[in-house]
Amino acid sequence: MPRRPGMSELAQAAGVSVATIDRLLNGRESVASTTRAHVIEVAHRIGHPAALRLGAAVATQLPEIRFGVVLHKQGQDFYKAFAQELHRSLAEIAWARPRLVLEFSSSQAPSEMAALLRSMEGRCDVLAATAVNHPEVTAAVEDLSARGLKVFSLLSEFAPAVRAGYLGLDNLKVGRTAGWLMGLTVRQPGKVALFVGGHRWHGHELRESGFRSYLRECAPHLTVTDTMVNLETRQLTYEATLALASRHEDLRGVYVAGGGMEGAIAALRELRASGRVSLIVSALTPESRAGLAEGVVDMVIDTPLDRLCRALFLTMGDVVLNGQAETRTGEIFLPPELHVAESI
Repeated sequence: MPRRPGMSELAQAAGVSVATIDRLLNGRESVASTTRAHVIEVAHRIGHPAALRLGAAVATQLPEIRFGVVLHKQGQDFYKAFAQELHRSLAEIAWARPRLVLEFSSSQAPSEMAALLRSMEGRCDVLAATAVNHPEVTAAVEDLSARGLKVFSLLSEFAPAVRAGYLGLDNLKVGRTAGWLMGLTVRQPGKVALFVGGHRWHGHELRESGFRSYLRECAPHLTVTDTMVNLETRQLTYEATLALASRHEDLRGVYVAGGGMEGAIAALRELRASGRVSLIVSALTPESRAGLAEGVVDMVIDTPLDRLCRALFLTMGDVVLNGQAETRTGEIFLPPELHVAESI
């Protein structure tokens, strides 16, 4: 039977001295909270017998952090998955005693989001949100920042001059990637439709810009129709896609840059007999996965929610624990996940 790892093995695996492990195990002197958390994580990984005792002993000594997050549309599959991943990533945190304060906005209305952001004051130590870029939202972020609550923008930039940082995809590149695939899959001249959630979504605006610029440069045989606003709703996207197909016999492709893709999938599923239309969407959900398998969807440009949530908590925690109240994190861009039928 293999011997259980001892103090020296734990020290070597954790990259610390045996003396540090001794102090931690026997409580002779204080050990930095970050070192404690790291040793606990390593102890669990290598099966050290003191792993559970260490975790119980130091848990109450770790700082408590209340992470505030505001998302949109609780009923949408993407935001359901986002919320689930937030909880999973929170459970992995070993360097603090974390608590998640999660709220959802039912609409894109700037006034609703601004009020919801303001309501988070006093309930969390640091805040992140998905929101449209609007003066009301910017004013709310300014007020919160002046009171010491730092706000991060998620997925789509807002309040760029006053927010603490941005985490998400590089949306201009996402749009160009969608344009690249559209130009690759559609060889005949014709029309391409583009849906955005709203004109105040800065991320959608960047995706639109990247999509159009790529097609102008590299696929001039395709003409992008006037941008359609779907408010990220299934029914509007469904009806608009059917209407586009009836008006444009040469409709060759559809790019849904935000939510509401389920409507486009349903419409193109009905229209399959009348000709092939390339479809690119922006989240891997049960419906888009089924669309890939059926050949209705050509590619999903997805946000890696697991990496996003881990990066978010680390960044937000750093602001709270390390006194970076007066600094701005800037942009943290994560690489998108590209899914096609053969990869699912």
